[in-house]
Amino acid sequence: MAEKEPGNGSPPLEHKPPVYGEEGEGNGHRSLPTRFLDSFKRDPAQHATPRGSIGGDGRIFDLEGAAAATASSPLARKLKGRHLQMIAIGGSIGTGLFVGSGSALAKGGPASLLIAFALIGIMLYSTVHALGEMAVLYPVAGSFAAYSTRFLDPAWGFAMGWNYAMQWLVVFPLEITAATITIEFWTTTLNKAIFVTIFWVAIVAINLFGVRGYGEAEFVFSMIKVIAIIGFIILGVILTCGGGPQGGYIGGKHWHDPGAFNHGFKGLCSVFVTAAFAFAGTELVGLAAAETANPRKSLPTAIKQVFWRITLFYIVSLLLIGLLVPFNDPRLLNGASSADAKASPFVIAIHNAGITGLPSVMNVVIMIAVLSVGNSSIYGSSRTLAALAEQGQAPKALAYIDRKGRPIIGIAIASLIGLLAYLAASDKQNEAFTWMLALSGLSSIFTWGSICLAHIRFRKAWRVQNHSLDELAFRSQPGIIGSWMGFSLNCLVLIAQLWTGFAPVGYAEMTAAERTKNFFEAYLAAPIVILCYVGYKILYRTPFMRSRDMDLHTGIRELNIDALLAEERAEKAAWPAWKKVYKFFC
Repeated sequence: MAEKEPGNGSPPLEHKPPVYGEEGEGNGHRSLPTRFLDSFKRDPAQHATPRGSIGGDGRIFDLEGAAAATASSPLARKLKGRHLQMIAIGGSIGTGLFVGSGSALAKGGPASLLIAFALIGIMLYSTVHALGEMAVLYPVAGSFAAYSTRFLDPAWGFAMGWNYAMQWLVVFPLEITAATITIEFWTTTLNKAIFVTIFWVAIVAINLFGVRGYGEAEFVFSMIKVIAIIGFIILGVILTCGGGPQGGYIGGKHWHDPGAFNHGFKGLCSVFVTAAFAFAGTELVGLAAAETANPRKSLPTAIKQVFWRITLFYIVSLLLIGLLVPFNDPRLLNGASSADAKASPFVIAIHNAGITGLPSVMNVVIMIAVLSVGNSSIYGSSRTLAALAEQGQAPKALAYIDRKGRPIIGIAIASLIGLLAYLAASDKQNEAFTWMLALSGLSSIFTWGSICLAHIRFRKAWRVQNHSLDELAFRSQPGIIGSWMGFSLNCLVLIAQLWTGFAPVGYAEMTAAERTKNFFEAYLAAPIVILCYVGYKILYRTPFMRSRDMDLHTGIRELNIDALLAEERAEKAAWPAWKKVYKFFC
């Protein structure tokens, strides 16, 4: 919408306040403490929610106002291409791969491990490309939750936004507690509360440096994780071929004894669920689009590199794990928690080879992975809460964004909930965190399914409103077929989780109370999402978005997209063949 010129009834523009992150006249002479305190004040140049618009709290959901609010969010655009690429490559690599893959191997065997992770990888490849197509075109605050509001139903956007925010709010104290458990690998004499304090302060401090602090920290964390996995892959190939200290060719003997599968089809379904959780956080690359300096150029590159992360870091490393560790190794199920390095198949494989020293190095990597997820949890929850507030789907105070582009109220709430990590020092730790984790257990599945469905509906609206695919700055490689496949696989994972929650492996030996508890631990998130959706739908009578009514214009980043695309295509035409192949995949 065009801005009013001075003299047309609008106030004069001579005394324009400084934009967040910039110094106004005379600011350079103020003391450092004064500038630090002033940075927490609301950005005076912008408002998270446009004045006069009616949000969800007005019993009439203002779709145009919601789209405009997320498009004009004053979040700082300070993430660079290298930050986004490392978030895409290594951002979500955590305990799901390093430790959780061990229990998955024990439940399903090495073949189930590979099949499940490959299928979930295909699903994520399609999902991230769908997200990339929309995020490059609409790099708005809140990303996928905002797309659900715009392309599906505002009530579903509300449910998805709060579902996603709740997931990350709960994950923060869980990951801090997990980080303290990694310390027990070396010592059990010190009080856990000491390390809870150290880790909590470190993660909160990183996020107080704004999106640039988050980006730099993730760049370093991801680099360490990537180097560790590449190192393990090289070591794993050597050990499999018999080059370890103890010698002896291993090859595929563990696929024959004890075997490739365990617990049949139910074992495979159990691994599906673990694999889905191991990939959680992949979608953060889309959330970061609103804070990227040039999402049109850096986001497609980051999205394409997800393929290599899935193939190289998950599939290849898990293939080697299945070759080096038999699924009946009792250590795989003896972990005290999801962060216990003693139950990590990576550590077990190194132990089995008779190598000393490296298990401690791998435990350091696991601790860094846990802290990386904790860092992402504050980032993900605070940005999602701010976007919900901007759309009128959360208290307006959460939309407070300071002069450095930080959603400071959201960061404060996430930090306060993180203090629940002090339960690590109590005897109620396991019970409390089991139910907290159950609240967010299916969050990623709902989020990924919503992204695929929003992309399907977006493409339908794009066609109905007479737009061509040539107008898209970035086009999903698997396209609409990939989104349908991703949506279908998400639905299958939900069904598999329902089955394994209702009748888990070994359920015949469980009591009725144990089976009921197991089901709600696995599926508690589903009724909460449904309750949020139905309640909001009834209260605000939101419409299902029809293709012809969807707003496809608010929030598009570039104004002269045709000229920019023509320039890029001319540049690509001059590339040599090897570069065209490289850029297709990277």
